[in-house]
Amino acid sequence: MATLLRGEVRAILQPAGTAQYEGAYCPPNVPFREVRRGPFDGKADIVVRVGIDGEVPKLMTFGNGQVVYEYDGRDRQARAVYRYAPKLSSSHRDVMNGVAEVYAEHALNKAKGGQ
Repeated sequence: MATLLRGEVRAILQPAGTAQYEGAYCPPNVPFREVRRGPFDGKADIVVRVGIDGEVPKLMTFGNGQVVYEYDGRDRQARAVYRYAPKLSSSHRDVMNGVAEVYAEHALNKAKGGQ
C-alpha cells in the first residue's frame, strides 16, 4: 500500500445507496438491484485530495464524466466512500439497456429449453 501524501485520503467505490438510485432508470424485466451496480464498484486503490475547505470532493467521475460516484461519508477505516450515482451518470441508460438485452436473451434461451 502506497504512502499517502499530505492532504490525501484513501477512497473506495461502492454500489449506489437509496439516495443515489431512487428514481433512476430501470428498463422493464430487469431487477431493480441491477441499477445499484456501478462499473467500478469495489475499487479501493483510489486516493482523493482534500480541498482547501478540508472536505473531499462531492463527486468523482470516470470515463470522461460519463460515470459518476457521489461522496457518502467515511467507513470504519477512515476511507472516503463514494457510491455509484446512476441518476448523474450519462452512460447509465445505455448500460441498463445492455443489461436488459442480456436478461431478454437469457429469458429467450430459458423458454427454448436451454440454459
